[in-house]
Amino acid sequence: MVERVPMSTQGYQRLRNELQRLEKIERFDVVKAIEVARAHGDLKENAEYHAAKERQGHIEGRIMELKDKLGRAEVINCMDVPTQRAVFGTVVTLLDLETDAQVSYQLLGTEEADVKKGSISVFSPLGRCILGKEVGDEVTAKTPGGTREFEVVEIASSSFA
Repeated sequence: MVERVPMSTQGYQRLRNELQRLEKIERFDVVKAIEVARAHGDLKENAEYHAAKERQGHIEGRIMELKDKLGRAEVINCMDVPTQRAVFGTVVTLLDLETDAQVSYQLLGTEEADVKKGSISVFSPLGRCILGKEVGDEVTAKTPGGTREFEVVEIASSSFA
């Protein structure tokens, strides 16, 4: 059975754009760099050639990875998700019960998660604890920094797809 990869509409488009850039621009640029390096002669001691070949390997690996993720993508429009419970795409505001500080995170997929931008993966320790919770529920999350307790104070839909 194929394991689906949840992602927002915006995240899906970002990955498609990266794939197109890699296939249509980067791939050809690295082939040109290999040709130029080959023209310099002896390949055994040609650092440019080895660097270009290594770059080519990274590009081809990323292309395969992106094709796999996009092929298994379950695209979710984050503006249309229900907000009775914390689900993929919702923005959840938590109250840290120890410090009384509030923090908001959008629950997204692994490829889109960026704590600095206010999103966490639904597969992260905190993300897994939040999923399915309602406003007023308490959440105990085992994080790398230790066990933390939160209360869900708000669940909203995202302002972007």
